Amino acid sequence: MRVTLSALATACFTLVIAGLPAGAQPSLPADLAPYFRPPTSATEKLDRRHSPLVRPDGSRIATAAEWTLERAAIRRRWFQLMGPWPELLAAPTLEIVRTESRENFEQQWIRLELAPGLKQDAILLLPRGAGPFPAVVVPFYDPATSAGLGGKSLRDFGYQLARRGFVALCLGAPGGDAYQPTLAGAQCQPLSFLAYLAANAHTALTRLPFVDASRIGIVGHSYGGKWAMFASCLYDKFACAVWSDPGIVFDETRPSINYQEPWYLGLDPTTTRPRGLVSATAPRTGAYQQLIAQGHDLHELHALMAPRPFLVSGGAEDSPARWPALTHAIAVNHLLGAADRVAMTHRPAHDPTAESNAIIYRFLEHFLRSRSAR
Repeated sequence: MRVTLSALATACFTLVIAGLPAGAQPSLPADLAPYFRPPTSATEKLDRRHSPLVRPDGSRIATAAEWTLERAAIRRRWFQLMGPWPELLAAPTLEIVRTESRENFEQQWIRLELAPGLKQDAILLLPRGAGPFPAVVVPFYDPATSAGLGGKSLRDFGYQLARRGFVALCLGAPGGDAYQPTLAGAQCQPLSFLAYLAANAHTALTRLPFVDASRIGIVGHSYGGKWAMFASCLYDKFACAVWSDPGIVFDETRPSINYQEPWYLGLDPTTTRPRGLVSATAPRTGAYQQLIAQGHDLHELHALMAPRPFLVSGGAEDSPARWPALTHAIAVNHLLGAADRVAMTHRPAHDPTAESNAIIYRFLEHFLRSRSAR
């Protein structure tokens, strides 16, 4: 039995929109609160996707204990389709190549072990002082852009957060080519492998004495947004996450929501599909083909975040029309007794803006800078 948003989920979502009792809500600063409130147009439209609170057999999840079991089942199903991760690294090696002083932080060029046999150039930005500091993993095509060294100022999340007192670990595509990524022998889809790398980066940060291991988030834009989304959903030690216009659901009408490509979820050992939108001459391949055939969508991964907070910094790919897909995560949070965990902002274009980035930094400051805010 396949259903859309279940009656249970709908009721939960209605309560969230209407407003829970004040004592049941975490304290949000006034400038952030509006982004946790979907527009009326979203509340009036039920999402067509299968609710994570309804099991494949049609039975409903009614308790937190039942959700724990179903959450594990959802995660297991995705790994069965995408392929298993290699064993996580217990103690990733980190070699400091050189250190430079920069404004109010130190900049370290490092070689970081991210998978067995794979060491990557990365940039680590360290606020001055003893710490412990909150930290963020910042994935993108290259680490320099995130560190504010690549000439694209509105994609310099690591630099901006380091200036605000965060440790920032800036990562680039494995092997240096996002379209032909090094998989280091891993038997999983490339996008899942990126999540695996981020999980090991998280571990590397926890081993630094000046990092608070309980306050590590992840933030990325576009390619980095997809990377951040899969990493935070599949590795639950990330305390919170920001996904900037990654395409938060499958949408085969949008060229930039290209999960079908072999460098994301469409890797197939028997064939290589032509690049571009799905068509008769460029069919679905790999895990992506199976995910679509079995009716899966990314809202299932969003649900794995609960009760950890996340922000969708939406642009051209994640317009206000995406809000209904997020109601599933809101419903799961409500089942767990958590409110104000799912936020979304909007801008017209794919590129970040100063305004959208300011909200990203406020979100991360609220959920990572203060222990009491979590």
